[in-house]
Amino acid sequence: MYMAYGWPQVIPLEQGLCPSVQKIVYFKLINRLLLVVSPTHFELWNSSQHRVRLGKYKRDSNSLKREGENLQAVWSPDAKLIAILTSSFYLHIFKVQFLDKKIHIGGKQPSALSLATISLLLTEQVPFAAKDLSLSNIVSDSKHMLLGLSDGTLYSISWKGEFYGAFQFDPNPSASFDNSQFPHSLENGVSPKDLLKVPMPNHIIPKNSEIKQLELCLSLRLLFVLYSDGHLVSCSISKKGLKQVDCIKAEKRLACGDAVCASVALEQDILAVGTRRGIVELYDLAESLMLIRTVSLYDWGYSMDDTGPVSCIAWTPDNSAFAVGWKLRGLTVWSVSGCRLMSTIRQIGLSSVSSPVAKPNRDCKHEPLMGGTSLMQWGEHGYRLYVIEERSSERILSFSFGKCCLNRGVSGTAYIRQVIYGEDRLLIVQSEEIDELKMLHLKLPVSYISQNWPVQHVAASQDGMYLAVAGLHGLILYDIRLKRWRVFGDVTQEQKIQCKGLLWLGKIVVVCNYIDSSKMYELLFYPRYHLDQSSLLCRKPLLAKPIVMDVYQDYILVTYRPFDVHIFNVKLFGELTPSGNPDLQYENFQL
Repeated sequence: MYMAYGWPQVIPLEQGLCPSVQKIVYFKLINRLLLVVSPTHFELWNSSQHRVRLGKYKRDSNSLKREGENLQAVWSPDAKLIAILTSSFYLHIFKVQFLDKKIHIGGKQPSALSLATISLLLTEQVPFAAKDLSLSNIVSDSKHMLLGLSDGTLYSISWKGEFYGAFQFDPNPSASFDNSQFPHSLENGVSPKDLLKVPMPNHIIPKNSEIKQLELCLSLRLLFVLYSDGHLVSCSISKKGLKQVDCIKAEKRLACGDAVCASVALEQDILAVGTRRGIVELYDLAESLMLIRTVSLYDWGYSMDDTGPVSCIAWTPDNSAFAVGWKLRGLTVWSVSGCRLMSTIRQIGLSSVSSPVAKPNRDCKHEPLMGGTSLMQWGEHGYRLYVIEERSSERILSFSFGKCCLNRGVSGTAYIRQVIYGEDRLLIVQSEEIDELKMLHLKLPVSYISQNWPVQHVAASQDGMYLAVAGLHGLILYDIRLKRWRVFGDVTQEQKIQCKGLLWLGKIVVVCNYIDSSKMYELLFYPRYHLDQSSLLCRKPLLAKPIVMDVYQDYILVTYRPFDVHIFNVKLFGELTPSGNPDLQYENFQL
C-alpha cells in the first residue's frame, strides 16, 4: 500500500527557443535516469537519491527551421540511444555516453553519478514525409521501432536508421466481446448504468482508422493498438519482437468505444484503459480480457466535467497501484482493488452537485495540477511519482510516497507499531492520549543512507520498541525508546549483506541475505545489541529465494516457489547478552 506525504518537489527545466508554445512531448524513466523531450531540446536527469541534470542537447534555430520541432520520441531499452521524429518527418538518432569521472555531491565518497555526453548519430527524412500523415507514439524493442500512422498502417524502423516500410495491419480480430461477459459488480460503488457505458458496436473497425497510441508488452508478446474512434485492439507479436512486423495479428477487440489511453501491469496481468468519460477500466489479461472493475471519482463528488477525460496512466514498479491523470485537472493514485490512495483534487463534498468547477479559483489556487496532467512516470522503487502538467514545459513535479509495512503476518500475529517507509526515512504513526494520530518523520543517518539508498526493507519488533531497516547493503537498528541508531562498526561487513527480507525473532533480528558469489540465499541471525560478524549467532542456508517469510513464537516459516513450505524451530541456549555466550540452533520441518 502506498501513501503520499509532503508537498511535491519541483525539478526546474530549461526553456526552449519559444517558451510560450512549449510542451513536453516525451517523458520516460529507465535505470534511474529520467529523459524529458521538449519541442526544441531534451534533458537527461538522475532520478535516484539526488535529482541532478546529467546532460542535455539543444537544437539550433537552423535545425528547427529546416527539420521542424521534436514531435515524438522513444528511448531504447538499454538507455543508450534516443530516437526523435520531428514535425517535418526527420528522424534523429542520438547516442548517450557517460564519462568515467564520478560527480562529488557532498561528503568524502564520490557518488555513483556521471555526466553524460549526447551526440547526434543520424539525421534522415522518413519515406512517408510527403504523404500528409500524422503519427502515434513510438514503441521499441532492442532492435526495432514501431509507430502507427493515421492511415491505419504500422511503420517499422531499425535503431540503425533502416526504414522497413509500412505494414497494412488488419485491425479486425477473429474474436471480440459483448456486454454479457462483464461482471455485474464493478467495485468502487459504481454500476455500469451510472457510468453511461458506451455499448460495443457490431460493425468492424474501418481499415483506414487513425492509430492514436501503441502499447507494447514484450514479455507477454502483446501489442495494443488504440484508434482515434476509441476502439482498442489486442494483437499478438512474434517471439522475435518487432522484427517481423507482418507477424502482428489482431486477436481481440475490447468492448469499449471511448478509450483514449492504455497501460499494462505485467506483474498483475492487468490492462488499464482510460476513457473519454474520465473513468479507468481494468481488464484481466489472463482471463480473455474480461472487465474486472472500473475506478472513477464519481463517489467523491467529481464528474467528467470537473476532470475531463483521462490523459495518462502509470503503474507502480510492483504493479500494486496505478496513477491516473486527467486532461483538465489533477491526478489520483488507486490500488488494484479500487481503493483511492492519494488525490491532488481537494475533497469538497460527496455529491456531484457540490463539486467545484475545473477552472482555477481562490479556494484551489494552491492545488497541484490545476491545469491538468500531461505525462507521468514512477521512480524505480515507487517512492517518487514524476508528473508533467498539461501545457507546461517549465518544471517536473515530484510527489513523495511511502510504503506501509505489514502489520500482520501469515501467522496472524499483530504488531504494535505502525510504520511507513520512504526512500530515506521512516514515518512512524503514533497514537496520542487525545485519540489523535501523530506521524514522526525519522530520517536515516546520512552515513548509512548516502551509501545504501534507498530503504528497501523495514521490520518492527513485536513489542514495537525496535526497528530494523535495510537499504542497498547492510542493515541498521533503531531503539525507539532511547532514540538511538545501531550500525555496523565495520563497513566491509555491511557491504557483504544484500538484504532481501527482515524478521524479528524476539530480541534477534533475522536477515535474508543474498550471496553474490554463489547466487544463493541464507538467513543471518544477529542479536539486537550488536551488529558485527563476531556476534553472528547462526547462518542458515536456504534452498532458493523465499517468496514469504514469517515468525510465530520460536518458529520461522519460509516458502519457496511454487509453494514449498519449510518451518524451522529455533532454540536459543544461554543468555542473550554480550557476556552470555549464546548459542542458537534450529530444527527443520517440511510441509
